[in-house]
Amino acid sequence: MSLDIRLFPCLSDNYGFLARDVATGAVAAIDTPDAAAVLADLDQSGWGRLDLILNTHWHPDHTQGNGAVKAATGCAIVGPEEVRKAAPLDRIVRGGDVVRLGDTALEVTDTPGHTLGHVVYRDAAGGHAFVGDVLFTLGCGRLFEGTPEQMWDSLQTLAAWPDETTIWCAHEYSAANARFALSLDDRPEMAARAAEVFAARERGEPTVPTTLGAEKAFNPFLRAADLAGFAARRAAKDSF
Repeated sequence: MSLDIRLFPCLSDNYGFLARDVATGAVAAIDTPDAAAVLADLDQSGWGRLDLILNTHWHPDHTQGNGAVKAATGCAIVGPEEVRKAAPLDRIVRGGDVVRLGDTALEVTDTPGHTLGHVVYRDAAGGHAFVGDVLFTLGCGRLFEGTPEQMWDSLQTLAAWPDETTIWCAHEYSAANARFALSLDDRPEMAARAAEVFAARERGEPTVPTTLGAEKAFNPFLRAADLAGFAARRAAKDSF
């Protein structure tokens, strides 16, 4: 079992994703930041179908394309109940559920903090995770609705996954995140990691995906010693 995954830019700093189950050809879009961009990449892929939209949370830059993409493709829309505040939704999922994309089982995990109903989707067998706005390259999501405790717990849940897990995060925030990480971490290794990020961005290349192991090594929010340390870093980043 395996997934083919396509990444493409949307809006000012979002990424869209298409995932295809190789065995069956079933295709999912993870969030719909921009319906035109999703449909254009689907056409470019040559995959010929879209079976599912998998929403991670309700924010419009993740859901505003739901209606148009569904109208164009006939796909089903899956996501947490909070999506209905902003966009169409066909099937509600919550932590512990499994979404089937052909032969691929995508495990749903509750990850509140950025929003109260945020979820992530993980292909545990294939080692891929679509994490929305919970975890970023060298960063984590803002606390728009949840508490530091909720986000800390969500990040600790992700941190328990295998280090080889490929993390597909939904925004390109890495350069700003790297500058903040450098303000806290003077290790040569951190400087080298930040230099990689800056160089990639100067070349116009994405810094997504990342790996969980890399984030555990360099992400200041995963490296926080405890909840108090995480909360202090989250507050500092908001004013950085």
